[in-house]
Amino acid sequence: MAVFARRAGRTPLDGVDAVLADLDGVVYAGPGALPHAIDSLNRAGESRRLGYITNNASRTDATVADHLRSLGLSATQPDDVVTSPQAAMRLLRERVAPPATILVVGGDGLVHELEKAGYTVTRSADDAPAAVVQGFAPHVGWEHLAEAAYALATPEDEGGIPWIATNTDWTIPQARGIAPGNGTLVSAVHTAVGRLAVVAGKPERPIFDEAVARFGAQHPLFLGDRLDTDIAGAQAAGIDSVLVLTGIDRPKHVLAAPTTSRPTYILGDLRELHEAYPETVVRGDVTTVGTAAVRIDGPDIHIVAEGDRPIDLVRAGAAAIWATGRAIYGFRVPERLYADPFHRP
Repeated sequence: MAVFARRAGRTPLDGVDAVLADLDGVVYAGPGALPHAIDSLNRAGESRRLGYITNNASRTDATVADHLRSLGLSATQPDDVVTSPQAAMRLLRERVAPPATILVVGGDGLVHELEKAGYTVTRSADDAPAAVVQGFAPHVGWEHLAEAAYALATPEDEGGIPWIATNTDWTIPQARGIAPGNGTLVSAVHTAVGRLAVVAGKPERPIFDEAVARFGAQHPLFLGDRLDTDIAGAQAAGIDSVLVLTGIDRPKHVLAAPTTSRPTYILGDLRELHEAYPETVVRGDVTTVGTAAVRIDGPDIHIVAEGDRPIDLVRAGAAAIWATGRAIYGFRVPERLYADPFHRP
């Protein structure tokens, strides 16, 4: 699943029966929509199924659907939204049967899914919970993390209870910038108890399997803004992917992407879903995408032509570097190759 393997003249949407989009950094940042996201997704949804996959566990699927409708995605219903708490329920049912008592660290989205699945919710380790489920919510504080640590003091292989995290995203895009995500909170509990959580959300498979099954997708395309969760997860699940440069990861991260998290397509914004994706042409030591070209000479990367679109220069650089099989730190990379004129929150 690499950008240099695609045929010319095809858009990223050709042959796709379901578009599965991440939310933070792809559709919106904070409460507001990202430029061009709504119109591009509505157009994509005219001829294929639209679904939304989010690691954010703080809101219910109905609340997310309401938000998306308010932004202009008017057809969105709760069943179109796959949340990491829903994926966490798949994992929890394998370990603990309802109506067991579950200690929750998180918000309404997590509580809603636990109660819908028939579990009893508590916030206190004194209630002898059968498991801990942890997800992000803006109000999570020290007291909540401490309760989780108390409940998880005994390792699971010594008779302790299971610990499931909805996701481990280190950061979350917000309107004011980049803020700590659930991964930082999970790490705090891990540091206290010396245990690792089982993870339900991206980049793990449960959330992707839930989405593909729900939408009956045969040829899905996943849209994300993070290499380590979105793209790595889609790749592990066998799903073609788009990295859109409107969220967390930037051109320099794309150039350095390991083989386990390389997108099928790289887009500056979602308008490019509907544009022909340019062919990558390799002649000798020169890699060309559109009118941009890059040459690799031993440890040196040279820009032969910047081209008329910055996104094509990123694509050419990524294709050239990835094709060598060498890590990015083995090259001298000109700063212009990872210039960042793309929109981000």
